[in-house]
Amino acid sequence: MTGREIENLIKLLSRLPGLGPRSARRAVLQMLKKPEMLMLPLADSLRATAEAMTTCNNCGNIDVTDPCHICADYNRGPDIICVVEEVQDLWALERGASFKGQYHVLGGTLSPLDGVGPDDLKIDQLINRARADAVTEVILATNATVDGQTTAHYITERLMETGVKVTRLAHGVPVGGELDYLDDGTLAAALRSRSVV
Repeated sequence: MTGREIENLIKLLSRLPGLGPRSARRAVLQMLKKPEMLMLPLADSLRATAEAMTTCNNCGNIDVTDPCHICADYNRGPDIICVVEEVQDLWALERGASFKGQYHVLGGTLSPLDGVGPDDLKIDQLINRARADAVTEVILATNATVDGQTTAHYITERLMETGVKVTRLAHGVPVGGELDYLDDGTLAAALRSRSVV
């Protein structure tokens, strides 16, 4: 069929989220058609990124500098910290380009069934950051899952000692969403989170 190197590349690519064996095979075929335009630059970029990447000691973001470019940006306000579960959540919020504060990546959620407790996450570091004089608000942007809600509740209790305002992202009807297509939990959350117009 194909050489061992090509099969190995397909196997490695198929491990990536959103790529199964068929999608990985198509991607590899496209790269093989134009190795000098796709494959070789991709290989160089992967190696350079792997050698340069680091985790920000302040917020937990992945970048090529420490502190990361977000923490080093003096135009971002130091008074609000947005707490997320994982780096991909931080990147998702950054794509919206509407939050101009700081972030804190927990590294997961509390999950007793999986053996993940408070000491396994960066909750103590968050509490220490919240104690800084400049911090006035912590936004909890954990996912609307059982573990995400549990984690948010635990952090809220821990933050009470700091005196900072704790808020949550709104839950409910998405922009462009039709009520008839929403699940019961989303509709209930939207009713609870309603606001004055």
